[in-house]
Amino acid sequence: MKTFVVLSDSHGRMNVAEKFRALFAENDYIVHLGDGSTDMRPAFGEYPEKTYLCRGNCDFSYGEDELTIQTEGVSVFCCHGHKYGVKGGLSCLAARAKEQGCEIALYGHTHIAAAEEVDGVLCINPGAAGAFSGGSYCYLVLHNGKATHTIVPIK
Repeated sequence: MKTFVVLSDSHGRMNVAEKFRALFAENDYIVHLGDGSTDMRPAFGEYPEKTYLCRGNCDFSYGEDELTIQTEGVSVFCCHGHKYGVKGGLSCLAARAKEQGCEIALYGHTHIAAAEEVDGVLCINPGAAGAFSGGSYCYLVLHNGKATHTIVPIK
């Protein structure tokens, strides 16, 4: 079993590394899907082997455009989502994930937490970690080829 803390769109409005310090320590993967990837520098410095950062449309130099994580018999595609037009639908994102051999696509950009299966791909948006009110992240568990996700409100 492998566990993930998935964040996106922190936009510098919160001290992500400090607020999530205990969660980062106890989970196997830390994923930030962009627009605030530099907010994760402390976590990357402390946990470089398990921290994955994507670059969003508001990030200029920190993170990857997209990446794939393979564990527990599942392949997970990660990106910010803006290059796949996620505000207008998820079909392009799902197609790219399938092209990469992935069953799950993690994306941000919309600031709206959501989980939807599109053409056999589970597309998950953790919401905005840096929302002015509320906000959310995703807790994802992969085990023996299966995925369980929970959208968690940030208090």
